[in-house]
Amino acid sequence: MRSLCLWVLILVPMVAINAGPVQNPLQVESSHYKLAFANDAVQVVYIHYGPHEKSVLHQHPAGVVVNLTDGHLRFTDATGATQEVRAIHGEARWFPPVKHKVENLSDTAYDGVYIGVKGKTATAALPQSAIIRDPAVNAMLLSIQRGSQTAK
Repeated sequence: MRSLCLWVLILVPMVAINAGPVQNPLQVESSHYKLAFANDAVQVVYIHYGPHEKSVLHQHPAGVVVNLTDGHLRFTDATGATQEVRAIHGEARWFPPVKHKVENLSDTAYDGVYIGVKGKTATAALPQSAIIRDPAVNAMLLSIQRGSQTAK
């Protein structure tokens, strides 16, 4: 019995330390995430990672990311599993709720917009790899990017 109690006293704190609280990126990653808009249905967040910048573990609700630039990113989930992703300018991609760290593997900055969906829609069962390519959206994003480049 003492042995069981000892293991419980050792393992429970270790699990708690490893699980840790997952943080809202707007609070713990304010240099990478800026709130653009929020209401009862959505939260729109601007994303910016400079070359080779990394984040701490944070979470996002289910939603759509729209890539404003090309990028080469590494995502590490809460279990330590990694996935490298090539972001393509103008691409829109659905993500289920996610807890991860992000690393920009590129020598250039990455910019995007994350539209987090609140409520029942957020639990929709679309796979993470569901990619939607829409020529009209791509043209709109390209014109926005060109406009922001000429305004500088």
